[in-house]
Amino acid sequence: MLVDSPPELREETAAAPPNRRTIRAVGLLVSVLILALVALASIAIGAKELSLGQIWHGLFEDSGTYGDVVVAERVSRTVLGLLAGAALGLSGAVLQALTRNPLADPGLLGINAGASAAVVTAITFFGVTSLSGYVWFAFLGAAAVGTLVWFLGGSRGATPVRLALAGTAISAALYGYLQAVMITDDAALGKMRFWTVGSLASATDSTITQVLPFLAVGTALALSLARPLNAMEMGDDTAKALGANLNRTRALAMLAATVLCGATTAACGPIVFVGLMVPHVVRSFTGPDLRWILPYAAILSPVLLLGADVLGRLVARPSELQVGIVTAIIGGPVFIYLVRRRRPAQL
Repeated sequence: MLVDSPPELREETAAAPPNRRTIRAVGLLVSVLILALVALASIAIGAKELSLGQIWHGLFEDSGTYGDVVVAERVSRTVLGLLAGAALGLSGAVLQALTRNPLADPGLLGINAGASAAVVTAITFFGVTSLSGYVWFAFLGAAAVGTLVWFLGGSRGATPVRLALAGTAISAALYGYLQAVMITDDAALGKMRFWTVGSLASATDSTITQVLPFLAVGTALALSLARPLNAMEMGDDTAKALGANLNRTRALAMLAATVLCGATTAACGPIVFVGLMVPHVVRSFTGPDLRWILPYAAILSPVLLLGADVLGRLVARPSELQVGIVTAIIGGPVFIYLVRRRRPAQL
């Protein structure tokens, strides 16, 4: 579906000097370089200290030694962090545009709650104990809640407010169910307590292989929605005048966010703040055009996620803090500071 850009975006593009577009493009390249450096740091730095020689050997001459095994684990962890960060950033940007709420995140529509409730159900009632089993239950839970929110939000008559209210109501109910089960089942509590805070520590090649197809489909779908979501940000009447199909765009945006956030939550647990903060900050310097917001969010969100993961390994050596705890500790004060010192980035 081809949709013209909103008038404001067309005027901005036409009026913006070439150097502004160049600055955005250069900024994107710089972001990629920063991401590469953070990814290298994620491989090189950990709770277990390794020499540069051991790291090099583990990357290019794997012979099964202790150092090689540690490096292989860090590589899997870094790859999952790259994929999960990009997915959270994209889903957050899509949901902020869909709900016209600059403070929206994947938890707003109940996706995280659906995944969490499905995992605790799998552990308590079906005896699932492996991560490979969690992945599928969590993804199905996220998908089921995303579908339910869409229909409760009005389906063909869905509006941003209805979707947000439906998601909030379902989240409250599911988190109540989750807490009730965990309180009455010690085994479920013990197995869920680390998963619920979000972590990359259990990353494996198998986990990455299982979620990669979903993340690829969700990413492609989210990027393809940039133009119609741009039109919808100007209001329903303007979007219709520009040729946007509102119901189809909202349904596809819900699908993209559900697939991205559901697969990520399945693999890592519910990681908060990344999908809220990064798209919001990106919007403040790219402007409202999702054709720039989405690529920036997909690149800078893994920077935040991997950076927080590295920090969590350093501050608690020889143990580590889960990345979900670190993102909450760092992100909360930073976000409050930004909100107090400047006007929130508008949609």
